[in-house]
Amino acid sequence: MNAMIVLGSLVLAAYALQIMFGLRQIKHFNQVYAVLRRQGRVAIGRRAGKVKSGTIVMFALDKEGRVLDARKMQGVTVAARFKKMPAYIGKDIHYFDSYNPLVRQENKLLQTAIEDAREVFLRTEAGVYKDVPKAAPLVDVGLHAKLLLARLKLQFKKS
Repeated sequence: MNAMIVLGSLVLAAYALQIMFGLRQIKHFNQVYAVLRRQGRVAIGRRAGKVKSGTIVMFALDKEGRVLDARKMQGVTVAARFKKMPAYIGKDIHYFDSYNPLVRQENKLLQTAIEDAREVFLRTEAGVYKDVPKAAPLVDVGLHAKLLLARLKLQFKKS
């Protein structure tokens, strides 16, 4: 019984540390975003990570879409912090696609986040952007199961 109390205490302590470091990371994100926002519009791209590292990029942009400042955060843990990306300063975000040699030098996760930032920027610029949260795979399975049940009920009513 004593071992269970120790194990439970360790789990609770690890959970509390996770929350504390997560809040610090959110505070750091907000600080970096505020710095970039003072410079101009901000395009944010993300590539969520479940097992692999998550990646977030932020570009401060002028009115023409030129990058004034660029930052990236990539990592698996809550200890990840934003780092500068000086190679992107002065470049046009309209050309940050998979064919851009600058983007191709980055790892796949960062490429995906950069392309996401470009896509969100282009949609916002065109006035057609709507933030639609992506459903989790398990939610999708539940939705498909409900649709299947509805189809079966409809088939039995027709018979």
